[in-house]
Amino acid sequence: MAKLAVITGVSRGLGASLANLLLESGIDVIGISRSENRRLPTTAKENNQFYRHFACDVSDIPQLEETARLIEEEIKVKDAEQEIDTIFILNNAGVVHPIDQSQYLKSKELIDHVMINSIAPMVLTNYFLKKQKELEIPLVIANVSSGAADNPIFGWSAYCSTKASLNMYTRTVALEQEELKTGNRIIAFSPGIMDTDMQTEIRSSTKDQFAEIEKFKDYKVNNSLRQTDLVAGVLIDIITDEDVRNGEIYYINDYI
Repeated sequence: MAKLAVITGVSRGLGASLANLLLESGIDVIGISRSENRRLPTTAKENNQFYRHFACDVSDIPQLEETARLIEEEIKVKDAEQEIDTIFILNNAGVVHPIDQSQYLKSKELIDHVMINSIAPMVLTNYFLKKQKELEIPLVIANVSSGAADNPIFGWSAYCSTKASLNMYTRTVALEQEELKTGNRIIAFSPGIMDTDMQTEIRSSTKDQFAEIEKFKDYKVNNSLRQTDLVAGVLIDIITDEDVRNGEIYYINDYI
């Protein structure tokens, strides 16, 4: 029996760490991102695992739907070669931009933000929920959320709103899957503050755009930002646990 993970945003940050650690742990990976991560094919080869990358801009929904269809075909081929007993769908891709007071947000930037943070994870998840009966492989889905989903933050109206919507989507889908008795499970995971390019972007904001800018600069100065490998390891432990709780919003601070 084999396990396979589909991960968005594998080119860098948490997505890259998730893909790398899963390959090292014996789980095949299909990665989705606009640009390739050159490290991952090497990791797959070194660990005798399967890795395939699909170039895709997840804000382009027709492109994402076509990518999902191609991934479905890839899964069918892999399942015929070696039976797959679990598919992990890890909706990791996300953006914090635009950061600013709500009245200054540009409509195009806001639309792109909502597409990436809210719509894309829903579209990818919905696609595989629909295909699961045909594939006959149970799904474990993890949506990467944020503490910003729970608290309003000055300058983050888009980010707080989209992450909150992702949490409610997670809980609603979990309710449906429980009542339908599909065996599929879906969770959300709040990874906390990590040392990523997103943090660099946050620190480049002005105080007028983002009221908590000094606090986030202090996170970097005081080495309070967690490494993505550490956070990825926690999420992998959660999703590979047979007792993972359907509909749960998991928080990194409960584990570290």
